[in-house]
Amino acid sequence: MKRRLYFALLLFFGAIALMASTSSVRAEAPEVLKVEPPGWWAGHSINPVRVLIRGRNLSNARVEIRGEGLRVGAVTPNSTGTCLFVDVEISRLAKPGNRRLRITTGTESTEANFEILNLLARAGRFQGFSTDDVIYLIMTDRFSDGDPSNNDPPGSKGLYDRSKPRYYHGGDFEGIIEHLPYLKDLGVTAIWLTPWYDNVNHLNEREQYPDQPNGPRRRITDYHGYGAVDFYGVEEHFGTLAKLRELVDKAHQIGLKVIQDQVANHTGPYHPWVNDPPTPTWFNGTAQKHLANVWQTWSVRDPHSTPQVQRETLDGWFVDILPDLNQNDPEVARYEIQNTLWWIGVTGIDAIRQDTFQYVPRTFWRDWMAAIKREYPKVNVVGEVLDGDVAHTSFFQGGRARYDGVDDALDTLFDFPLMYPLRRAFAAGKDIRELPRILASDPLYPNANVLVPLIGNHDLKRFMNEPSATIEGLKMAQTLIMTMRGTPQLYYGDEIAMQGGDDPDNRRDFPGGFPADGINAFTTRNEKQRSVFDHQKLLGQLRAEFEPLRRGNLLNLFATEHQYVYARNTAKDSVVVAFNNDTKPASAEFNVAETKLANGATLKDRLGSVPDVQVRNERIKFELPAHSSAILVRK
Repeated sequence: MKRRLYFALLLFFGAIALMASTSSVRAEAPEVLKVEPPGWWAGHSINPVRVLIRGRNLSNARVEIRGEGLRVGAVTPNSTGTCLFVDVEISRLAKPGNRRLRITTGTESTEANFEILNLLARAGRFQGFSTDDVIYLIMTDRFSDGDPSNNDPPGSKGLYDRSKPRYYHGGDFEGIIEHLPYLKDLGVTAIWLTPWYDNVNHLNEREQYPDQPNGPRRRITDYHGYGAVDFYGVEEHFGTLAKLRELVDKAHQIGLKVIQDQVANHTGPYHPWVNDPPTPTWFNGTAQKHLANVWQTWSVRDPHSTPQVQRETLDGWFVDILPDLNQNDPEVARYEIQNTLWWIGVTGIDAIRQDTFQYVPRTFWRDWMAAIKREYPKVNVVGEVLDGDVAHTSFFQGGRARYDGVDDALDTLFDFPLMYPLRRAFAAGKDIRELPRILASDPLYPNANVLVPLIGNHDLKRFMNEPSATIEGLKMAQTLIMTMRGTPQLYYGDEIAMQGGDDPDNRRDFPGGFPADGINAFTTRNEKQRSVFDHQKLLGQLRAEFEPLRRGNLLNLFATEHQYVYARNTAKDSVVVAFNNDTKPASAEFNVAETKLANGATLKDRLGSVPDVQVRNERIKFELPAHSSAILVRK
């Protein structure tokens, strides 16, 4: 009897132990939430590709391939078991198509998709931009609502409200597609789109914020795109990846290039990584404890700054909110390099605008640029260094090693140092000689001829909101950036003199992009709008017609407090550009011996401000009306 009871108890407790063991194994079943990148190419310059698998219960995981053409290398989980780094080698002969990654822990496994991608044809893609181009900056959400069905998508409802300046307003990829002919007619040759990364957490938010059982708190809406929660996702308010590809293809079909706005410096504050970083050093600091960016950007180029002073710029969280990615962590650096190449490869874009360039270690930029050029030699990058100091801005252009021994290889920069005196001259009537004074510092740049001059952008109040701005001043500013060395950048709506104060007022909806407004400045404009639009369009035509305006060397000919004249010279021809910023007509007389304009040549002002001018004794003389500009070309 006792023996039977003993065996019964043994069986009972054994069953309990077995159940507990089984429960434990099941509790550790792996779960995959995200695979980044979701696919790659055979024959790519990066092979193997480093795949980041994010999920749960990934400690001690094994990874196997289901399908041909792939081989698994190193597999490295993070300490919390929520991320797995996997090297995936792709055979050069592997055929495009879906494969499966089997992730196994204990006796449990799950599978995730990984695709060998089709290579896009290179013809007509990956072109880069040059001084032959005119760039037009579009804030996607504020340009045109072409597809109302994505205004309030089911996965992120409640963030669409056109009455609120920081909510989504409905602009999307379809709206841009519909107005590509408008941009072509204006003379635009390249469109820069603000970031299209997914910026809104969706149905998994409660998992990310377990302390909020009824869902996440209401937060600032990152309609602008600079607060990514998924670097491999497309913001659903804008459309899908397929629609984005359609936009790029249709732009290319009519001769327009596409520039992607990328953000390597930071994530959005609600990225899943913030609460669960893939590595302990993924970010510089944590949400609870981090350096605040104190805007001492000069320290990065200062050979006398201590590492601690520089850290406040390089490691600080932008505006004390945006989590600062640590590119000195090799996993972060590799992730970001691959992400850049993935977007180029899957969309066929032509160039990149890189946000907050000066806040990232220059050694990373060197490696990042090398990876881009290795795979896409023609793709170029314009960096944002929002500063008015030429000495500071020029430090970040590539082509020259600096005191730190690093050449970051950046192709070009926005010419903010020229933008500020441009506004002071043409909006406030200040001394126009400040413009040639700034240009005198061009030798500080490795190549000033490829800079990107601008009147303004989405981070600055509109030109027309400067206290003394006028339509005439705006038109002179347009003339200057369209005839200056480099590649001009326009901001959506400036071609119709849109107004707007500081952010977010400078990001108003384009009138005509939102049908419910009952106006359409794409086709019908009032007198002021028409005057500015026609002027900008004519400048685009002249820039395309006359090579010196795109490729000529810049030669200053004449400058007084209110008048400024320069020439753009090629080996064969010259074009003279003149400004009178005074409140009254003014005469200008100057020598043109260093130009290609010979004695007896007759020059015609294509802007119609002055009568024909003849070169006599290597000099020309003319009178300009008040607040006007002229473009003089050989008749």
